[in-house]
Amino acid sequence: MVKHIVLFKLKDEASAAEKSEAMNNFKEAIEALPAKIPTIRKIEVGLNMNPAETWSIALYSEFDTLDDVKSYAVHPDHVAAGKLIAHVKESRACVDYEI
Repeated sequence: MVKHIVLFKLKDEASAAEKSEAMNNFKEAIEALPAKIPTIRKIEVGLNMNPAETWSIALYSEFDTLDDVKSYAVHPDHVAAGKLIAHVKESRACVDYEI
């Protein structure tokens, strides 16, 4: 099994309302993906509630193989979900590891 963990930092200059709307839309879209992408074993999106921290969004997901992760990454519905935060995203960090 491969765990895929992604963190997103949002732009400081984006308004709180803009960030909140983008984050909630992203969460909804990502958590709807298992119905469209059968290789997703588990997926969840956490929205940071601690304003003292740097990262705003945490995405946690599980797949059988790294090839499944790669297929998910280019799936049109996943790409569309990513576009929901593109205008407020500053940076992204990712780790994929096998257990």
